[in-house]
Amino acid sequence: ASFTMDKMQFDKAAYVDLLRKLIGENKNLQNNPPMNVPQEDLASDHVLRVLEPYTKEKGGPLIVKRETFVAGRGNVLLEYRSANEDATYVSFVGSHLDVVPANPDEWDFNPFELTIDGDMLRGRGVTDCLGHVAMITELFRQLAINKPALKVHVAAVFIANEENSTALGVGVDELAARGMIEKLKSGPVYWVDSADKQPCLGTAGMVAWQLRASGKLFHSGLPHQAINPMELAMEAVTNMQHRFYKDFPPHEKEKAYGFVTCSTMKPTQWSYPGGGINQIPAEATVCGDMRLTPFYSADDAIAKLKGYVNDINRDIEALPTRGPVSKYNLPDQGLKGRLELEILGAACSGIACSIDSVGNKLICEATEEVLGECKPYSLTGSLPLVKELQDQGFDLQIVGFGLMKTYHAKNEFGLLSDFESGFRILSRIIHKCSDRY
Repeated sequence: ASFTMDKMQFDKAAYVDLLRKLIGENKNLQNNPPMNVPQEDLASDHVLRVLEPYTKEKGGPLIVKRETFVAGRGNVLLEYRSANEDATYVSFVGSHLDVVPANPDEWDFNPFELTIDGDMLRGRGVTDCLGHVAMITELFRQLAINKPALKVHVAAVFIANEENSTALGVGVDELAARGMIEKLKSGPVYWVDSADKQPCLGTAGMVAWQLRASGKLFHSGLPHQAINPMELAMEAVTNMQHRFYKDFPPHEKEKAYGFVTCSTMKPTQWSYPGGGINQIPAEATVCGDMRLTPFYSADDAIAKLKGYVNDINRDIEALPTRGPVSKYNLPDQGLKGRLELEILGAACSGIACSIDSVGNKLICEATEEVLGECKPYSLTGSLPLVKELQDQGFDLQIVGFGLMKTYHAKNEFGLLSDFESGFRILSRIIHKCSDRY
């Protein structure tokens, strides 16, 4: 094509230089309030500085804007526009400017600076997600240098506050609510915050729960006088799991999407108020989560879970006991064991990306051309915000070029060669989009 994207070269030195500056700010990008409230502008200042010579204001082709709803915590919107004003958009959204916290005492290298070992780029945020911010910035810098004559508008959105779903009105949720990204609905939208270079077709919904069992405290040498809340909690969770797996069995669509596991419900934390080893405590608490493939509704699962607990409470003596003297009812004392279920925080919805859309077709073709194969996958991790955007009418596809095994992990790293592949895949997508429209 005359507007060839083939001249688009990934400048490794420029990429690493920007990434080094971004990682250098990450101590103040950690998102874990109230202790760590990120100041995302510290990162986007570097992005704006790199792109400034190529902006419309300086005679270049790029439109660069920062949209801020909470001071110091802006989002960055980039556009490289087609000469055809009515052109469709292709956009890259979701790469975020905040990171999860890192404890340097647990790392083998300093999380708060970029270190390089051969192809390895090491530091908090390389995979999730500053490596992608630097890659897309380099993509737009190269568009500005090469000025391809495209038949589509190309946009990118770097977002604040992706790593925390409790604070609203800071990032992409607010951009969408104010109609600032509405125009991106005209074409495919790629959420660039995943890993392993292949398209991610689906993620899971997540519901966190807490189950509190109340019993009766007593000497463990006289267990017939106690109601053991630990045994009650164990049996209750067993009952709830049996019922959950009947109600939410592996779904027929999971195979087509390549989900690694089906929906799950399990305990992950256990606590009790403390006491002697020869004491049966008065209460015990189990916490855990439900991970739901996107073919099941989180609201349904919450309603079912509450139903399981209500049923157990209604007839607590029907629950199996542990041994001849274990019981959940002391009628002579008018005491019964009791369970209380609490859903912790807001449920996060899973997403099944369209596998028939233009956006999916283009990324699969581009991936195969650059990597030699396209092997999409799905997983029961959760991504915030994406389902909500899909529900609002965006053709959302998910991809990323960091490493899944280092996501949110200590000793996080990514590979320079993978981000170069990412640059080439996104360039191909733009080229194909332009050809198509």
